Amino acid sequence: MATEDLGDYHSRALDRGVNLALYLLVRALFQPFFHVYFRMRRLGMERVPKSGPVIFAANHRSFLDPFVIGTLTRRPVYYVAKKELFAHPVAGWLLNRLGAFPIDRGAGDQQAMETARRILERGDCVVIFPEGTRTRPGPLGQPRRGVGRLALQTGAPVVPVAVLGTEAIRRGWRIRPHRVTLRCGRPISFPRLENPTPAEAAAVTDRIWLCVVLQWDWLGGKMPERVTIPPSVERQLVPAS
Repeated sequence: MATEDLGDYHSRALDRGVNLALYLLVRALFQPFFHVYFRMRRLGMERVPKSGPVIFAANHRSFLDPFVIGTLTRRPVYYVAKKELFAHPVAGWLLNRLGAFPIDRGAGDQQAMETARRILERGDCVVIFPEGTRTRPGPLGQPRRGVGRLALQTGAPVVPVAVLGTEAIRRGWRIRPHRVTLRCGRPISFPRLENPTPAEAAAVTDRIWLCVVLQWDWLGGKMPERVTIPPSVERQLVPAS
């Protein structure tokens, strides 16, 4: 897809935001479906800030993850999605109106991170998947430092979220019933830095990701044989209750 075409999706997310009527309609249809068909449980919703910028940092197992995470707040959420999803004009149009903007995975996409930063600075919510791609099955993957850089550049509180069960709902093209559970940890905030170094971004990412791991462990997700706590966060980490 041409770079200028992707730029149109970024401009739309920044200048006009979600199509609120479409967003509310899709939410009104999907949320009851999630509760009934997937027996969705949402734990720790009281920890989600009701106003101001918020970064939802979550593990990523399924195409459904952005939609179930979007039910954690009444406000519209924005999220990065791989650019390949925007290759079809109709799909791109729909995703963009529902809050998605494209990212070129593995290319250090500065435009996507700049769009996320500006959305947060105007006081909205952004969903970030630190793993960078879907990871299934088994333990969680390794995070990339983009979420740490974004948290430092914006000063936005980060809500660590674990999503369990979405990896099991799809069998080919069939969507089958399976319990889906989300758990939010306490929001964590960091000092605002205009130009964080890679080391600073990595240290913040480590702390954010360990908080996601704590939620994942609480839900009973599969853990690696050994979890190493980096020295940069060992003394700072406060487990969510």
